[in-house]
Formats: sequence, C-alpha cells, structure tokens
Amino acid sequence: MTRRRRAPRHRGSASPAFLASGICYAANCALGTAVATRLIDTRRFRWVHHALYIATVSTTILALIVGVRSDRRAALALAPALAPLAVIPYAGTHTRRHPVIALTAAPFIAAGVFTSRR
Repeated sequence: MTRRRRAPRHRGSASPAFLASGICYAANCALGTAVATRLIDTRRFRWVHHALYIATVSTTILALIVGVRSDRRAALALAPALAPLAVIPYAGTHTRRHPVIALTAAPFIAAGVFTSRR
C-alpha cells in the first residue's frame, strides 16, 4: 500500500480584511512619521491623520470579526492590537508616548496579516 503524501501548503495572499487593517495602520504610521520629522505639515488638514486612525481601528475590528468566523488563529494574533489602538487617543500627541504606544500595535497587526495568509 502506498501512502499519499500531502502537497506542501503554500501560503498565498492575506485575507482582504487583515490586509486592509495592515495597510491602514502602515499608512497612518507613515503619515505620523512624516509629520514628526517635519517632511509634511498637516496643520491645515489634521483630519487626515484622524481619518486614517479611524480607518485603522475600523478595519482592525472588521478583521477580527471576519477572523473569528473564518480564521481564529489570525484573529487571536491580531486581537492584542486593539489595546494600544484604544489607548493612543489619550496618550497626547506631542510626547514620545504617542509613537511608542502606536508602535506597540505593529507586531500584532503584522502577525494577524501573516497568519491570515491562505
């Protein structure tokens, strides 16, 4: 009797919801970094950073909902990102705490995106 070997499981692209969360987070961090290093002046349009923050939180929650229904491992990897995302509005924007707290979400968002790959 010959045993069938399973074909190696190739991981492809990430789930769209998890990918959207990662993209929104990366865009928000990029804009925040550009403002902090004075490459961009957003005094006239601060709402863009706030809109990206809202998009990041919304897509992260959406990814968690999708993940609970389809990919629990990815949802569990992403879930801790909600804590720093919830704290960041209260951290103040002109201190070192703001970027430090924002960056603590990065490993969890990355883990959610990579774990959700199919």
